[in-house]
Amino acid sequence: MELQQYWLVLKRRWLPTVGVLSVSLALTSMTLVTQKPVYQAEGKLRFTGEDLAVSLTGVGGDERGVMTPLISDNNPMTTEMAVIRSVPIIEETIRRMGMQGRDGEPISVTGFLRNLRLNNPRGTDLLEVSYRHPDPAIAREAVDTLMQVYLEHHLRENRTEVVAAREFIERQLPEAEASVRQSEAALRAFKERNQVAVLEEESRSAVASLEDLRRRIAAANSELANVNSQARAFAQQLQMSPQESLTMTALSQSTGVQTVLTSLQEVDAQLAVERVRFLDEHPTIQALLQRRSNLERLLQQRITQALEGKSVQTGRNLQLGDTRTSLVRDQLLAEVRRQGLSSELRTLAAAQAAYQQRIRTLPRLEQEQRELERRLAAANSTYSLLLTRFHEVRVAENQNVGNVRVLQQADLLDSPVAPRPTSHLAMGGIIGLFLAIATALLLESRDKSIRTVQQARDTFGLTLLGVIPSYQGTGRLPFWSAASDNASEVIVRDQPTSPISEAYRMLQANLKFLSSDHALRTIVVTSSVPSEGKTVVSANLAMALAQIGHRVLLLDADMRCGRQHHVWGQINDSGLSNVIVEQLDPQTVVKEIVPNLHLLTSGVVPPNPAVLLDSKRMSSLIEQFSADYDFVIIDTPSINVAADVLILGKMADGMVLVTRPGVVDAGSATIAKERLEQSGQNVLGQVINGVVQSNEPDSYYYFMRSYELNHTSYRPPASVRS
Repeated sequence: MELQQYWLVLKRRWLPTVGVLSVSLALTSMTLVTQKPVYQAEGKLRFTGEDLAVSLTGVGGDERGVMTPLISDNNPMTTEMAVIRSVPIIEETIRRMGMQGRDGEPISVTGFLRNLRLNNPRGTDLLEVSYRHPDPAIAREAVDTLMQVYLEHHLRENRTEVVAAREFIERQLPEAEASVRQSEAALRAFKERNQVAVLEEESRSAVASLEDLRRRIAAANSELANVNSQARAFAQQLQMSPQESLTMTALSQSTGVQTVLTSLQEVDAQLAVERVRFLDEHPTIQALLQRRSNLERLLQQRITQALEGKSVQTGRNLQLGDTRTSLVRDQLLAEVRRQGLSSELRTLAAAQAAYQQRIRTLPRLEQEQRELERRLAAANSTYSLLLTRFHEVRVAENQNVGNVRVLQQADLLDSPVAPRPTSHLAMGGIIGLFLAIATALLLESRDKSIRTVQQARDTFGLTLLGVIPSYQGTGRLPFWSAASDNASEVIVRDQPTSPISEAYRMLQANLKFLSSDHALRTIVVTSSVPSEGKTVVSANLAMALAQIGHRVLLLDADMRCGRQHHVWGQINDSGLSNVIVEQLDPQTVVKEIVPNLHLLTSGVVPPNPAVLLDSKRMSSLIEQFSADYDFVIIDTPSINVAADVLILGKMADGMVLVTRPGVVDAGSATIAKERLEQSGQNVLGQVINGVVQSNEPDSYYYFMRSYELNHTSYRPPASVRS
């Protein structure tokens, strides 16, 4: 529905709407008078981003007390408000206050929460706690008690977490300490087993030492080669090996050997002299030889003693000269140097091999050491952290300050918060207006009446021949008044310049257009139900046709409740029923009302009108009237009242259906439509009568007010409707 349609519904249902609204306002006023004043106490809690004790002492951890939500877009204040509303806190508050209901039992949590209000002002870290109660003292006490219970719960919850943390750390500390000791012992055993001090320094030193050893070995090899050359040269000159030279040097330096050797040389000299004088058998020679032999034995003994048991060829010259002594000394020095260099080379080679072996093992040792050091560092870090946290937690355990403070104790507002007359009445008015609108819509939904032109067209689906405005809608002829002057119903005659007259002229013009293909001389006018204005429409249509020069017969075929004689102010002493029953000449009964317009009233009411209308006499009368007049307008009963209209419809050239919004309902209209379709009537179209322009959302269904004001204002006496 559009807004305009809602407005039309309210206009039609204004009386029940106003009644419901008035009752709602009256009940609201009575409730306002009978209600007791309700007072509200309000306190404020302030939340900080972290625990104040933690921020002041620096102990307890950076995250303790921080209000960090688990969900990124969640407000921590919402969580705290839910905590305050939790059952344990509310029950503890009720218990401390001893709040009781009317039955003497403690009030329920729901009853307490019904009067509790929590609010977080936008952009602040404050939480407003308010409570409403008829007793201001109870309202104030409820706020103070609730905030106190919440603070205790908050501290207890924080302390519980700290105690749990302390107990956990206490269980972990011995294991962490044992892990540290185990890691230290493993590292120490590794260093002792592999003779490790500082592997990095050792590695650098080993590389440098190895390079130095390589240089020294190269230098020693070069020098050894030189010394070997010298030793070979000395050996060639002396014809002695260094060992022999060393022996000869020892003998030449032995006093005993040299003394004996000197004596032996003297004996040899004497022997050489005496052999010149004597033969070998001479006692002197024999004595010298004996002496010489004794000296040789003594020399050999002395040599053996000097050489410590070694022997030497006695034929060698055991006395060295200065030159040979110098050469022997140089040879021995070279030999000593050679042996020293050889020993040094062996030592350097062994050291080089040892360094190379050590360097090959250093990466593995470094890896093992790093692994052990990492374990030790991790164990130390864990132990240090646990120990630090343990001391912090023990301190934090004794801190009874959280991140919530009572910023304002319960303060009673100056005036009661309920009832508030303005808002109470406004709310009652809104509720009443809602109920009034709902009542109007409910009544409208239950009302099956056709209200608008569009609904009438959609219901029947017929050609729209004309739209006749309501007498009340024009403001000129009050159609619903009960005055005695019935002439006012013939608007076309009495008010020819009115919009209603123009509507009837448009109706007759549309009928003329319909007769362009075949002549329409006999037209039946009917409706679905009574009171839709078919009699008035028939009279004005006949008058409109007569005004343009057509000879028109207005035939009132409603023998049950004919009204055409009332409309025209005539006497119904004889009419159609008399013509049919008494075989009267129609011309003796037909009356000329105005020029070109003749009227045949219904006549005396017969016992069975349908039999008369379905007779041959009636059929012949229709043929006679069609021959004598240009148009025959037949006013008939409603379709849903009698079958007369269906009988007459078959005798006429066509039928016009009159529909009045607000009178016919959807059910009656549907029945009428089905009867017309079943009987096969030639329905020319539909005339919608009594249209109130203020009830129509579409402006093209009614004449505009400006058009009406341009005509003379004629107000004949009001008439009654058909």
